[in-house]
Amino acid sequence: MNKLTSMRHWPERMSPAAFGMSRGNMGMQQPGNPRRDVTPQVAPQIPAPQLQLPDAPIYYAFNVPFASDLAGPDTEDILHANRDAVLRWTHPAEAPDDVPVHELPVHVANLEQLRKLCHEISQNPYPIEAHVMTTTPKNSRGLVTTVCLSGTAEMVYRTREAILNQTPLSLRCTTIDVDGHLVADHVAADIPTALKRSVTDFLDEISGRCGVDIFLLGPKLTPVVDGLNGDVELRRDQRWRIVIYGDMLSSEHAKTLVLIHIDQLLGRVVDSLKIDYTLHQIVCGRNRKNIKLIESTTNTAIYFPPPFSGCYKYCPPNATQRDPVEIYITGDDAVHIEQAKYKIHEMVTRIRLFVKDVQISPAKSDSILLSRMDKVRKIVEANSAHLMLPPLGSRKQSVRVQAIENLPVERTIREFMTLTTQFYIAMWFISVPDNRQPLPSPHDIRAMLGDICANSDADVTFEKMSFTVTGSDEAVKAALMVIHQIKWVAHSQYQIRVKVELANEHKEFVSGKKNGKINKIMGQSNVQIMFDTFGEYNFNIEVITHSYEALKTGLSLVEQEMPASISFHVPDQYHKRIIGIGGQHIQRIMKKYSVFVKFSNAMDRGRLGCIGFLPIEYADRNIGSMTREDDDSRVDNVICRTPARNAQSLELVKTEILEMVDRVDSEFTSQTVKIDRLYHRQLLARLPEIEQLERDWNCKIIFPSTEQATDELVVTGPQWLVPKCIDAFLAMVPDKHEVVMERTPALIKFLESPEFVQNIVPKLKNQYEVDVTVHDGSEERASSGTSSVTLLWSFTRNNAGGVSDAMDFLQGEFATAGVEPVFIRGAVPRPKPDTFEESLQFFDSKLLQHAPAPVATDSPTKGSFGDDVARERERSTLLERLRGKQGSGISISSFLDRRKNSSQSSTSFFKGSSNVSKSSLISIESTRSFNADRNPWNDSGVNLPDDDSNSPWPVQRVHGNGFDNKLAVPHPGDVTPRHNTRQSADSGRPSTSHSTHSGYPGPLSGPFR
Repeated sequence: MNKLTSMRHWPERMSPAAFGMSRGNMGMQQPGNPRRDVTPQVAPQIPAPQLQLPDAPIYYAFNVPFASDLAGPDTEDILHANRDAVLRWTHPAEAPDDVPVHELPVHVANLEQLRKLCHEISQNPYPIEAHVMTTTPKNSRGLVTTVCLSGTAEMVYRTREAILNQTPLSLRCTTIDVDGHLVADHVAADIPTALKRSVTDFLDEISGRCGVDIFLLGPKLTPVVDGLNGDVELRRDQRWRIVIYGDMLSSEHAKTLVLIHIDQLLGRVVDSLKIDYTLHQIVCGRNRKNIKLIESTTNTAIYFPPPFSGCYKYCPPNATQRDPVEIYITGDDAVHIEQAKYKIHEMVTRIRLFVKDVQISPAKSDSILLSRMDKVRKIVEANSAHLMLPPLGSRKQSVRVQAIENLPVERTIREFMTLTTQFYIAMWFISVPDNRQPLPSPHDIRAMLGDICANSDADVTFEKMSFTVTGSDEAVKAALMVIHQIKWVAHSQYQIRVKVELANEHKEFVSGKKNGKINKIMGQSNVQIMFDTFGEYNFNIEVITHSYEALKTGLSLVEQEMPASISFHVPDQYHKRIIGIGGQHIQRIMKKYSVFVKFSNAMDRGRLGCIGFLPIEYADRNIGSMTREDDDSRVDNVICRTPARNAQSLELVKTEILEMVDRVDSEFTSQTVKIDRLYHRQLLARLPEIEQLERDWNCKIIFPSTEQATDELVVTGPQWLVPKCIDAFLAMVPDKHEVVMERTPALIKFLESPEFVQNIVPKLKNQYEVDVTVHDGSEERASSGTSSVTLLWSFTRNNAGGVSDAMDFLQGEFATAGVEPVFIRGAVPRPKPDTFEESLQFFDSKLLQHAPAPVATDSPTKGSFGDDVARERERSTLLERLRGKQGSGISISSFLDRRKNSSQSSTSFFKGSSNVSKSSLISIESTRSFNADRNPWNDSGVNLPDDDSNSPWPVQRVHGNGFDNKLAVPHPGDVTPRHNTRQSADSGRPSTSHSTHSGYPGPLSGPFR
């Protein structure tokens, strides 16, 4: 997976209005000047002068993340809801159409509850006041709620912790798909006759037990994608939806209970197991491979609790929280469950833990808990480690990480500490206030802090004429811009300090030789830059100045010197080819683009295998488990790093490196496939077949966690092999489609005829790979009240696109036999005709005339068949024609080989000059060799600068696979000398996609992290 980090484009952000604009949260750090190597082994404290004095009250303002932009369900889809849920999540009938989402009763009630809580805090005898302010900034999607506290430091921080743990933060919506026959007594023609009382009672019970709102919604239209052709067809999903609204922990608790109840409705047995929650991630293994292997061998489903439940203390009124150590297991019978429990117990007894603590700022810890937990979860799942964060608002600094080896511990800490570099700390000290401006009153201070928070989303503290701002990088800079616009602050004498964290290994990169970069920045921007080493992993870059404009300039220059990097995967066997003899190739690339390139092999990265703590039977299992672990060697092993001002060169370097890699191994990417989540269990039971498929196509198939209850699987691998792997994988997934028609004597006679049974049905199977069976006696009725007959089409998901072709073929047979079927449901809609073509009949112009009927034609098909057949063949795609021509000599594999990395349509394979020479054709078709399409006089494997700049041929502009990336700067493509210009859909080179979501997301180890 490509990792673009800290690519900042600050030249266009020099105006005060643009200084607060958003910037991507990147995991990079910043520079400094004279180094002040202070190494206390504690995290940097937020400077708060005189904070300990009892007579110095502080003002603290922060935003409450209510998620007030979360909308409720569509009222037309609601079939059942718990008590008062519809009233809370829908607008009243008399409300106007344009009423904002934040005025939903549930959001209004949460805000009123917060106001009531703050009023009670202000009325108590303690020296603390709490005020709630709401605004709707222009740059925000909804209502922003800000709380301003004033009092002693200890009381302010305790009150903030209480408010955050007594308020439903970050409400979310969770959806579970369920088959209609499980929740309704009878379903006919997609219309339920009655909901099961036991199901509705259970949903109401779970709603009260977990403190959430639950809705039962009807089916929706879902796209069905053909595996290889990519054709999308919308059809109504037969599954219904259970939608859960609530805070994170409550909604996850309710979701797990609903999933377990669905398993019980399917006849499965439920049991539980208690294990220390600090071992849960370690038992699951890297990317949950260990637990998926247990589920595969025992045919069970294992539900783990949320990994960070100890960090949040909120619990809805009259609700119960889930036990953080309890694991639920469902299986076909008690024997399988006992087998799963035994295997988990064996894994736990073999675990040896490595533990390490690290210190971080309390403000950054809270920011991560409120906005970055999705990334933290990916880190711990990728490294099979447990990360213990302090509770929200507790002001504690220690973070503990534990894993089975020291290597995953170090990886987890380094990746987690990279998240802390996305947050800044700024201090604005007013040394001499402006006598011409009156000092603000407590009411003015609260209004001022509320305005700063609402427009920046940063936490702001005001104490003794000094501001302290904490938050994400763009939030802190936006807050400083708002503070600068306050008149009495701008007219006073002040000092500004901004602290930015950066990894220790980047210190020399940022400072330059003999601090040359930092000295130049200080001379250009009139700022002072200091380095402050405070721990084992990170250090602080402190930018100090007495002018806001100087701070803008200095901070932007510092950020431009911070490292921007991109990482991707190249198999180890190509490293020598890319580096060249004595490093000639890679040195030339690095000098050409001013980019540093680092390679790491398997020995440098270290290998994390299962053997060592997995039970012996897993290690001996035909190497199956180890095969699925071997994708750890496919993590990003090439990193390109350059200062952020030169970030546009990173993609060019990547492209030039991948040109020296064979197509079969170039440009790793990922693609999502949707399969019914309940069928995942049957696929896991065929894990050996899936592993063989992964080996055949050099790809990996990643299943989601059981408690996620999602249909999405991720297939990762080389860009041109992933579609083929998906096609082969979908061949393991059966599907069906029902076509219900009105029962007529002519139709029954045709369906019972020998022609249909002996000729048409086998032809549908052989040509379209669709099985058709006739089911008589369906309970559905036509509009006239007559009975119906059902045709059941069975196929695999990779042949879903052939259903429409098979339907067209069958309708042609109906027409030949003189049968006019009346479809009740299930008819495949025909594609809409060209609207422009339809409009031509209304124009009476000599320029717009219908083409005359051809008298003679050279085409053997159009001359032999009617116009309708010819138009139908023209309208069909090439792949559809390939399906219908078994003996035509054109294979799908050869078709795919030709369009492997083409950015154009396959129908325009050659659109260039007609005098394409034979050598050009050889250059196009020779795709197996990595340098087949390069200049034959240049044997270095790298296009030299003179090859590109002096060529008389137009250069091909490559921008990736349609991904709108600002860093995808146009660059020269391959050049074929001595021939006329050609426009080929396939240049024979490997993919040069610049997608930032391709490749493997595994961490990159080594000193360059």
